[in-house]
Amino acid sequence: MDLDPEDVFKDEEDDPDNEFFQQSESSKEYVVYLVDASPKMFNTTCPGKDQKDEIHFHVSISCIAESLKTQIICRSYDEVAICFFNTREKKNLQDLNGVFVFNVAEREQLDRPTARLIKEFDCIEESFMREIGSQYGIVPGSRENSLYNALWVAQALLRKGSIKTADKRILLFTNEDDPFGSLQGAAKADMTRTTLQRAKDIQDLGISIELLPLIRLDEEFNVSVLYSDLIGLDSEDLAQFIPSAGQKLEDMKDQLRKRMFTKRIIRRITFHIVKGLSIQLNTYALIRPTVPGAITWLDSVTNRPLKIERSLICEDTGSLIQEPPKRFQPYRNENVKFSMDEISEIKRISTGHLRLLGFKPLCCLKDYHNLRPSTFVYPSDQEVVGSSCIFIALHRSMLRLKRFAVAFYGGSSRPQLVALVARDEITTAGGQMEPPGMHMIYLPYSDDIRDAEEIFPDTEDDAPRADKDQIQKAAALIKRIEMKDFSVFQFANPALQRHYAVLQALALEEDDIPETIDETVPDEEGLARPAVVKAIEEFKLSVYGDNYDEENDHLGKEKVGGASRKRKEIAENAAKDYDWADLADNGQLKDLTVAALKTYLNAHDLPVTGKKEALISRILTHMGK
Repeated sequence: MDLDPEDVFKDEEDDPDNEFFQQSESSKEYVVYLVDASPKMFNTTCPGKDQKDEIHFHVSISCIAESLKTQIICRSYDEVAICFFNTREKKNLQDLNGVFVFNVAEREQLDRPTARLIKEFDCIEESFMREIGSQYGIVPGSRENSLYNALWVAQALLRKGSIKTADKRILLFTNEDDPFGSLQGAAKADMTRTTLQRAKDIQDLGISIELLPLIRLDEEFNVSVLYSDLIGLDSEDLAQFIPSAGQKLEDMKDQLRKRMFTKRIIRRITFHIVKGLSIQLNTYALIRPTVPGAITWLDSVTNRPLKIERSLICEDTGSLIQEPPKRFQPYRNENVKFSMDEISEIKRISTGHLRLLGFKPLCCLKDYHNLRPSTFVYPSDQEVVGSSCIFIALHRSMLRLKRFAVAFYGGSSRPQLVALVARDEITTAGGQMEPPGMHMIYLPYSDDIRDAEEIFPDTEDDAPRADKDQIQKAAALIKRIEMKDFSVFQFANPALQRHYAVLQALALEEDDIPETIDETVPDEEGLARPAVVKAIEEFKLSVYGDNYDEENDHLGKEKVGGASRKRKEIAENAAKDYDWADLADNGQLKDLTVAALKTYLNAHDLPVTGKKEALISRILTHMGK
């Protein structure tokens, strides 16, 4: 079966028949960054990356700036707002004291991040004291409560949209664990009560409040004084809160351009179990490829995205055709006309629902049955009440009996059988690592399964097999160089790192391109350890023997590779017919055919898979444009 490299990892989000995703905005996220600007944030310091002391206010600003830069790449449709409290000046729609909402021109207070917002926010520390100022908003003898006002302003900023179509969060940066510590008696109790009530009202609206405490190594941030009640922490979560919050803060400070996709609902489907019994499931794509963003064509004058419109013109009269086009099929000397909707309905084989057919033992499911990344499914009671209860009963039975479910699923263009494999919850001391649920594996058709090709089709010799000693030496070598707790999320694509670094420098008008670290290069220092070198030499000795000549073997391989070199020479000669630098500078690469673009990629040993936009992006990245 020929698989399109661009389609292998495609999920329901990219399906043109998926009406739910086209109409829904459930993947959006609204975030308000709430930063404490009290004098203590400017006086308290902590060690930075280069062991130099950094004030907590600078740490907050740098974290938010890095988050905004990464958000444009990872989650370009999310919207943010930046709000300071405990300030001298005030700027908010509610006209509350001690709260300043930072924004730039031509942008709403809660909107997508822009290059101008990031540029001006990066320089806010230089002008903060002069234009905004810092002061304690909660002092004895005053009825002002800056924390209460800040939560009120943040709630008002998040009125946009609905909790059904967007996730709403407030991220609170502060180094003060007891903001009402200067008060005593009834005044302190009253302010604490009203602030906690305001936080509860916010959470009742579906808005989550997250605390990012800024602490010094020799100080303790006592969450139980106020913030455990404010953010709704249970007594069991208190011990793990500070370590997890510190890890989250470090992640924000050291974010990479990895295009990390959050696990959001891709599609809601109906699961028909038996006649008259259906439940609702949410589907999630757990793995996707990281590719450059799609090219957007802009108007040369206004710099706005171009919108493609198609009009049908009558050949006889030249007038615009308002009615949708129809197609016809000759039948008995008569043309039977069909509308596009009728043709789509004729082609529709599946309704898009998931229909249970039966169960099979897990041993019947083979590794080669999984031809594309699976989809993770989880129950939802949003529309069908009781879905979770039925799903849990089915999930537990499948785990206990070691069975997987066979179901029919698919859109109008691609119906197929799927296997639902139950997965149990995986937990560690730090909490849940993998949630319980089911993986929906797309089963192949009979024509998709091919016999294994012969290893040596031109000879009658059997394939060489390793003996027991070679297997032991190989196992010892693998054990020496094995990476502990390996995950694909630990490494970033260096080509994408460079691509987005160049885009960032252009958008922010930076003189220097940010340095990108290639995390995929071999660990030369680790491979040079004596134990690893010894394991490598023992493996080579067991496979090649004492009389192995590496130089002669290399020459032999060069002779075998003569045909590949010849093909590369042909590609290099074909690539010389074009002035690639001039074409790239003038934006004329798009005018070339795909075959012409592949001559450049073949000449430079670059991948040739993907659509035309991906090939052009790969060429520009290789040329450093």
